[in-house]
Amino acid sequence: MPQDLGAWAYLPAEGRPGTPGGPLSGLKFSAKDLFQVEGWPLTASTQAALPDLPPSPLVTRLLALGADLVGKTHLHEIALGISGANPITPGRNPLDPARMPGGSSSGAAITVATGEVDFALGTDTGGSIRVPAAWCGVVGFKPTKDHPAWPTEGVLPLSWTCDHAGPLTRDVKLAAHLHTALSGEAVPARSWSGLRVGLWRPATWLQPEALGALDELRTQAEQLGAQITEFELPDMLGAYSPIVQSEAAQVHARALTHSPTGFSAATEELLRLGASRPVEEVTAAREERQQYRQQLEALFGRFDVLLAPAVPGPAPLIGEGHLALPEGEIPLRVAVLRLTVPFSLLGAPTLVLPQRSGALSVGVQVVAPWQQDAALLGLGLTLEGEEGAGTT
Repeated sequence: MPQDLGAWAYLPAEGRPGTPGGPLSGLKFSAKDLFQVEGWPLTASTQAALPDLPPSPLVTRLLALGADLVGKTHLHEIALGISGANPITPGRNPLDPARMPGGSSSGAAITVATGEVDFALGTDTGGSIRVPAAWCGVVGFKPTKDHPAWPTEGVLPLSWTCDHAGPLTRDVKLAAHLHTALSGEAVPARSWSGLRVGLWRPATWLQPEALGALDELRTQAEQLGAQITEFELPDMLGAYSPIVQSEAAQVHARALTHSPTGFSAATEELLRLGASRPVEEVTAAREERQQYRQQLEALFGRFDVLLAPAVPGPAPLIGEGHLALPEGEIPLRVAVLRLTVPFSLLGAPTLVLPQRSGALSVGVQVVAPWQQDAALLGLGLTLEGEEGAGTT
C-alpha cells in the first residue's frame, strides 16, 4: 500500500473539497505538514511543541480555485534535512523502498510519484522540493523567493531568509497550470533557439548517472538552438548553514527549553548548534550571501537561463551518510546541498526535471532570473513537448 512508504502525516476519511467549477476542479493535492490547515493538526513530523500559525493562504487559495485537499504529508523533521528522516514515520522512495525519498518534502514527492494526488505543496529552504522531486522521479518547482502567488505565510518557518513554497507535480504542464491559476500569468511554451545558456558542470561532485543526465539535457537544449557555455559556482554552504541553523533555532527556541525537547537527537544537535552560533558569524554569512547574490546577478547578465545538476546521483540507501564521488567519500548533506543551495540561498526560480536512471531517478535544475517564473516554466514546457497554459 502507498501508505507503507511513510507519506501521510494526516489522512482523514474525507479531505477538504475545493470550490466546484474552478480552474483547478478535479485535481487532488496534498500539503506538507508545515502548512497550517484550519481544523487539521500540524506536527512537522516531530514530537516537539510548535509555534502557533494562522491558516495558509496558499492552501485556502487552491481550495477556492477548485482543487481538493486530500491530506498532509510527512517530511524530514521540521524540514531540517534532506533525507526524509523523522522520528514519526520516515519516508521511503517509491522507486525503491530501500532508498531514501529525499527531503525535506519527502511525503509530498511520494504522494505525487504514487499517483495518490495530482500535485503536492512542498517547501524548499536548501533543496527540499528539488531533491525529493529528482530522487522520486517527479517535477519540482521552486518559485522566486516571496513570489506573491506562492506565499509562505501560514507555513512553519525553517529560515525566513531562504524558505520558499512551491509544488511538486507529475509534469511541467501541471506546474504551469497551477502557476497560471494562482498568478494570472499565461505560461506559453518558450523557444530555446538563440538562448544564452550557462551550464554548471561540477564533474567531480557527480556520480555518472547525474553527470549523464546533465549532459543529456545539454544536448537537448543545443538541439533546440541554445548556445551553451560552462561556468562555475563556489560552494555556498559556509554562508547558508549559519543563516539557516540560527534562524531555525529562533523558530524553535521555546521547544529547546523543554526537557526532553521532543526533537530527535540529530535535529536537536543542529538546533543547538544554530543557537550557539555567534552573531558575528551569522552577520558575516549574510555579507557573504550578498556577495554571492552579486555573482549570480553577473551570471544573469551573461546568460538567459542556467542548467545545473539537481542531485549528485540516484537516491542513496536509507541510513547512508556518505556518497562516493569522483573526489572521494563526501558527507551526504554536503554532497547534495552544495548543488541546490545557491538557488534557494539567493531566491532564484528553479525547475527540476527528473531524469530516469534505470529504475531510479536523478534530475537537472533549470534556473531563471528572479521574477521570470512564467518564462522558466515555458522553457520547461518546450523540453516536455507541451504547448502551454493559458490565462485564468
